[in-house]
Amino acid sequence: MERLAALEAEVKADADAQAMRKQVATDKVRAQRAAQEAERAALRPRAAEPSLARRLAAARDEADGDGDDLGSAIALAKRAAKVKTELSRPPKKGEKSWVKSGVASLALGPIGWLYAGSWREAAPASAIWVLLAVIASKILPAVLLMPVLMVALPLSAIAGVIYALQYNRAGSRQRLFDSEKPARKALPPAGSPSRTGTSRRDV
Repeated sequence: MERLAALEAEVKADADAQAMRKQVATDKVRAQRAAQEAERAALRPRAAEPSLARRLAAARDEADGDGDDLGSAIALAKRAAKVKTELSRPPKKGEKSWVKSGVASLALGPIGWLYAGSWREAAPASAIWVLLAVIASKILPAVLLMPVLMVALPLSAIAGVIYALQYNRAGSRQRLFDSEKPARKALPPAGSPSRTGTSRRDV
């Protein structure tokens, strides 16, 4: 009986030891899983940071684009207000009336540009206009000339108005379709290295 009791005690101790080892292993696995979950939870905000940064950058770009559009709209509104002010005020002494310039250019074509336009542009354009009018009147019927005049004359009137506005701003006749040619650069002196080098190459 003593031996049997000792054997039972030994078996029970062995079973308790196995249960203890199993519990320790289970606790270890749970601790590892908890550590992995904590690492994953820590990495999730980092993974979300690039997308958040992209969203912020896109929002900033959109705000900048809206600011540029707003600035362009404000600048356009200022120009429109300036032109409206110029058109609404009566012409002073020595200035050209944009109404007269526009009406003359609408009725007479480029001939009306002679009122306020540059002589270099208005005079040749008037001569060409008269020449084309004479040739077209002999070749083309009036029915075919009307569509051309309905397009050309309003454009001529707009150019006449612009000529008058430019005249009032600068105080003199200004060119519209061609800018002044830049002045030529002065040649280097005869004794300069560049002039000497050129002469040597020519020789």
